[in-house]
Formats: sequence, structure tokens, C-alpha cells
Amino acid sequence: MTDSQSRLDLSRQQRLGMVEAVWGEHKTPEQIIEILGKLEGARELALVTRVEAKKARQVISVVSKAQYHKQSRCLTLGAPAELQPSLGKVVVLSGGTSDLVVASEALLALHWHGIHSELLLDVGVSGLHRLLGRLEELKNAKALIACAGMEGALPTVLAGLVPQPVIGVPVAVGYGVSASGKTALEGMLASCAPGLAVMNIDNGYGAAMAALRILKA
Repeated sequence: MTDSQSRLDLSRQQRLGMVEAVWGEHKTPEQIIEILGKLEGARELALVTRVEAKKARQVISVVSKAQYHKQSRCLTLGAPAELQPSLGKVVVLSGGTSDLVVASEALLALHWHGIHSELLLDVGVSGLHRLLGRLEELKNAKALIACAGMEGALPTVLAGLVPQPVIGVPVAVGYGVSASGKTALEGMLASCAPGLAVMNIDNGYGAAMAALRILKA
């Protein structure tokens, strides 16, 4: 990839308060290396999403300061933004451990922007008591991100129980008609819970940025 092909939004952090995330899944290691070099040269934070371990090792062999976060499948370079406790806390909820990669992407993106975040794992609706028993822990959160596969019911149930903004993230997990997350997406879009916001399938980063906008409003 030549320099003319890599045109980064280096003013996004100043303009919107968020880092330009680099989509890594369809980029070669060489392209990611070039982009990281440009971001480092501009003194911008670097966050690359959707990077498999093999590709990450190739990048780190050249950019030794880069760090790979296996659970979220992300690469970072540099230090995250300073924690801003005055903005409040975001809780990321996961229907099951199969949703952990997407939930971890959201957590890392929030951490990278200085947002206090916590993970509440395995509170899916197949055992509703698990969620109901943890509602007290959600009272101090400013926003909630709910990641769920299968039929994607968790965000709808959650939005009917708590007053905070709820951001649903459909996850590409489930048998047959789950259709790689499409059923969860359509279920969330058709939710009867008023005010539920819905991201695209597996978009943990997008959910984190929606929560960031809410906190900064």
C-alpha cells in the first residue's frame, strides 16, 4: 500500500473526542504497520480492531511497541487516554461467554478513551435470575452495553428493567436460523422496549463510541 492509499483522520480526536479505529480484518500486516507508523508519527492513539493472532504477530515483529489484546482481537500502540472518572461508568453485559470477544472489544475501546468500564459476564435470559440478581450493581452506571447472540433478547429485557441508556450489540453466535447474528439484530431492532439503541452485528467498538457520546453529552 502506498502513502496515497492511507488517508487517516488525524483530527478526529480533537473534533469528536474519539480515536480513529482502524479496521484490521481486511488489511495486510504491511498496511497495518504503515498506518501504525503514521499514527505514532502524528502522536495519535492507535487502535486496530478485528486482528487475528497470526497477523498480530507479524505486525509486532516490526512494530515492537505494539500490544496485542487476544481476548478482544485488537492491536494498540501507545498508552490509553487518562481515566476520566467524572464522566461516569459504563457496564458491558454479555449474554454468555461466546459473546466475550465482542464485549471485550467494547471494553478495550472504552478503556482506550479513558472511560471507566466493567464487564458483567454470562447474564443471558436462559437463566434470567442471573441478571435479576445483579441489577443492583447497575444502578451507578451511566450507560449499558448488552452483547447477545441467539435471539438477542438480553438488551430488550434489560431496557425494560433499568432507566439508563441501553445499547444492544447483536453477536454472530447461534445455531441455524440465528444466521450469523442476523436474527439477534432483527430481534433488537423489533424490540418493544422504548429507546433501545442497536449497533450492527459484532460492533463492540461502535457500541463503545455510542456510550462515549452519551457520557459526553
